[in-house]
Amino acid sequence: MSNTMILLVIAVVLVVVFVVLVWRQPQWIRCTRSATVGGTPEQTFALINSLPEWQKWSPWEGLDPNMQRTFSGPPSGVGAVYAWNGNAKVGAGSMEVVESMPSERVKLELVFLKPFAATMMVTFELAATTGGTLVTWTSEGPNSTPGRIMGVFCNMDKMMGDSYEKGLAQLDAALRG
Repeated sequence: MSNTMILLVIAVVLVVVFVVLVWRQPQWIRCTRSATVGGTPEQTFALINSLPEWQKWSPWEGLDPNMQRTFSGPPSGVGAVYAWNGNAKVGAGSMEVVESMPSERVKLELVFLKPFAATMMVTFELAATTGGTLVTWTSEGPNSTPGRIMGVFCNMDKMMGDSYEKGLAQLDAALRG
């Protein structure tokens, strides 16, 4: 067997292995993180339910100083929309509040346009606790093909979860500020 044929067989085997690894990635992704923040459920709800307030605590703020933001609909609650367009670190997309239960829950539909298309549901659950409010931040949705490819090379739960942990810490700082 020639060297060219051996290299071709190795290349085909590697492609097949890669396709199998992508195929075995979960078709649905879910990421959840929780933390106690130093505000009442009412104060915490106000910073999550009003999308312009996200600039005070979002883990993605500051990643692109030139990011373009637009807000539409009401300033807070159901129908409030926040759209952004930025560099490769923040991409482009929008989120809309689809459920708003004062001091209890905010649910958003998150639509990514760049770096790849994806739609997820994001829920913030709030519960009064000693020392403040327990905030549980959950995202879930179908795992797109680009997401499944990325999942071969990195742990999506850790990648998303690290951002959520940073955001929850910044939410706590904003409430204590």
